[in-house]
Amino acid sequence: MKRFAGIAVAMAIVMMFAGPAVAEQKKVRWKLAMSWSSTLLPLADAGTDLAKMVSDMTGGNFEIRVEGAEKHKAPLGILDMVKGGQYELGHSASYYWKGKDVTTTFFTTAPFDMTETEQFGWYYHGGGMELMQKVYGKFDVLSFPGGNTGVQMGGWFRKEIKSLDDLKGLKMRIPGLAGEVFAKLGVNVTNIAPGELYTSLDRGAIDALEWVGPGMDIKMGFHKIAPYYYAGWHEPASELQFLVNKKAFEKLSPEYQAILVTAFEAVRGRQVADNFEANAKAWQQMKQDYPNIKVMQFPDPVLEAMKKATDEVLESYAAENEEFKEVYESRKAYLKAVRPWTKISEQNYLSTSDAVMK
Repeated sequence: MKRFAGIAVAMAIVMMFAGPAVAEQKKVRWKLAMSWSSTLLPLADAGTDLAKMVSDMTGGNFEIRVEGAEKHKAPLGILDMVKGGQYELGHSASYYWKGKDVTTTFFTTAPFDMTETEQFGWYYHGGGMELMQKVYGKFDVLSFPGGNTGVQMGGWFRKEIKSLDDLKGLKMRIPGLAGEVFAKLGVNVTNIAPGELYTSLDRGAIDALEWVGPGMDIKMGFHKIAPYYYAGWHEPASELQFLVNKKAFEKLSPEYQAILVTAFEAVRGRQVADNFEANAKAWQQMKQDYPNIKVMQFPDPVLEAMKKATDEVLESYAAENEEFKEVYESRKAYLKAVRPWTKISEQNYLSTSDAVMK
């Protein structure tokens, strides 16, 4: 009950006005596939929370059956399964299908890019939602923000990264555009499904990996093998997505469509809070229970090389892909407009408050 206290009033209002119309609706039975196992919290909460909200707001008439990766066995194939209609809904991250359409990666995050607040503003006030539907329209799929993990950590490494030479020949799991950046710096990059990460690291198939943040990383046990834990640079605002089969969505009544979209937005907000809480708690636990973890910052020359390689990767794609360029330019313009406020508000507040709170 506590989990849904924050949206109880909104749901009551929806039911007050939509109740009679919803009661007359035909029963709908949908399936949702997640990239995560059903036990990987808080990510897996997104599917179960959505199912409960939609059921509650429709008096049980709209039922969503949630299946984790342990059930469907295709954690990186969510887009294909939703497009093909095997599942009406999916919960995943856009950069998992970078090979199909590199432009989709922007709808998760990009290296040295927007913060979570800035990116969410871009979605709803900078044209991001329209661009996302345009890109996903090629797959007959709709996409909606589905939760944000915030700034992700830079990864777990078996050895300390002292210079660019330490990256050369390193085998690392890192998806999205960041993978291409590291590849330019000599890293052997691979993308591995979440359920296979620990085994790959343990067996030496990879030397390093990035996952999310301490809230989920510590539970995976990566620190037992790779004790160097680096601060983030590559995923400053990792937005997840709810994917919807477009034809299935269009068959829904307007009331059900509105309820589903409202539930997406409610779950998205809850995921932001849940991920922040999980990371904050785990960070404290990590310092107390795992003092051998070495929290590191990449050296400035390495970060500078990462930024240079990032610009080269993005500009290269923009030069040859008009759709990529359109989204890229949109994000750059919005960031230029809003970053001054981020600096004078959040960044300035943190620096000044830290100075007087010591």
